Amino acid sequence: MSLEKIITSLKIKGINGLAVTDHDAIIGALKLKKIAPPSLTVIVGEEIATREGEVTGLFLTEKIPPKLTPEETIFRIKSQGGLVLIPHPFDCLRRLRIKSEALLRIIDQVDIIEAFNSRNFFKKDDYKAKKLAESKGIAICAGSDAHSLYELGRSYLEIKKFHSPEEFLENLYNARLITKKSGVWAHFLTVKNKYIQKKFFP
Repeated sequence: MSLEKIITSLKIKGINGLAVTDHDAIIGALKLKKIAPPSLTVIVGEEIATREGEVTGLFLTEKIPPKLTPEETIFRIKSQGGLVLIPHPFDCLRRLRIKSEALLRIIDQVDIIEAFNSRNFFKKDDYKAKKLAESKGIAICAGSDAHSLYELGRSYLEIKKFHSPEEFLENLYNARLITKKSGVWAHFLTVKNKYIQKKFFP
């Protein structure tokens, strides 16, 4: 997705904010934040592949390298004043989801748990994430996990305006989650895109 098309698509859909969480990279998020109009809030994030599964950092200013321990990854997120989000923690089809034993070790340092992911196949996986968050008093969010323009805004939050990570987290507890699945075809589109990238950009 080009940055310009992302901005146009969000405007058409009436969405005025998004978190960009590319895998092990923040350059796209930084570029989007730089060119975004004042009406569009861009949260710079990164979905980081730790040694024991994925951890997402929000409100980042610097890239965090992959293959660190979950604890070291969280330390680096917090050192930037960022928030720690655990994406799709119980999606049984994702090989890179965080391991259960690692999640138990770091749970007290987690700020947000993704309680709904548009690309998750099974409702029970989202349900388990929501129940864990409720049992620990952790804020929840919903994610589109968009890999295409069509998927942008499949799930979103209605949240009060915020001016800092702390205010975002505070407002998140009272946010309204609007959720919708993306469908099986979205995964086939991802496989197709990966094939194209390997073929033309080896």
